Amino acid sequence: MTSGLRNMLQETKLTPADFIYPLFVRHGNNIQFEISSMPGQYQLSLDRLPQQAEEIAQLGISGVLLFGIPNQKDPTGLENFHDEGIIQQAIRQIKQAVPELLVVTDVCLCEYTEHGHCGLLNPEKDGNPYLPAGYPLNDPTLTILAKVALSHAQSGADIVAPSGMMDGMVNAIRSALDGARFEHIPILSYAVKYASSFYGPFREAAEGAPKFGDRKTHQMDPANSHEALREAAIDVAEGADMLMIKPALPYLDIIHRVHEAFPELPTAAYNVSGEYAMLKAAARNGWLDERRAVLETLTAIKRAGAGVIVTYHALDAARWLAR
Repeated sequence: MTSGLRNMLQETKLTPADFIYPLFVRHGNNIQFEISSMPGQYQLSLDRLPQQAEEIAQLGISGVLLFGIPNQKDPTGLENFHDEGIIQQAIRQIKQAVPELLVVTDVCLCEYTEHGHCGLLNPEKDGNPYLPAGYPLNDPTLTILAKVALSHAQSGADIVAPSGMMDGMVNAIRSALDGARFEHIPILSYAVKYASSFYGPFREAAEGAPKFGDRKTHQMDPANSHEALREAAIDVAEGADMLMIKPALPYLDIIHRVHEAFPELPTAAYNVSGEYAMLKAAARNGWLDERRAVLETLTAIKRAGAGVIVTYHALDAARWLAR
């Protein structure tokens, strides 16, 4: 079969518009720290964002997903919903430079809290006597998540993306946004987020690794698939506008099942840091062709049902697709 015929008959068409590019933002000036476990990915200071945003838009990539590294961490993560927090400033910088670029914001506590967990924790004293010290407190966390999402919307975010897998997080955020006249802001919910081993490099990038324990109390068991549909259904009922599955490659079957079960909502998938790092390492060792492997990977994710792909490969993939 000739290349022209192959292209004409290709069932899954991958384009830069399918991609959302994650960015890690920190305070300071003229900072571009390469993340050692994610070659080609950086922590950027605010002054670097306009140029980066312009490049992303010129490549035809739909938007960015912002993760912030605060000046100071505390038990609640106060900078997470401060008017001059790192993400709030980053949103304004990007929207001023490239207004048409979609800005999606991560809504979670892990990067901002001193303990690195996704929610408020049961303290050793004066907490729930039926829960062990350090156990995530679901309902009190919802109040914080609502404040964070509202703060992001007020700063100009186009989409808010709660990622903590807290029960009721979509309802809490939807109520807060609607109550402040931000009914038009969509919620991209991390409806199906597994307790995965593929997040390691991200925790270096976002400086949000838990100081103790793990996140199995609220993230999903990798062995479960029916649970994924239940979790997604709950978020749909609470008002989610888009559904995210994370990670992507080990869960192509889950992406497909969610897409088939909820065809009325866009399905997104997060091609996570560990997946990126594996391909980068193999390519650097000459074990595979990076361009072919990356495009095959992203095509597989889209073929499974993801209309939106959050990926660290976005810049390279967009350049390769343009050739």
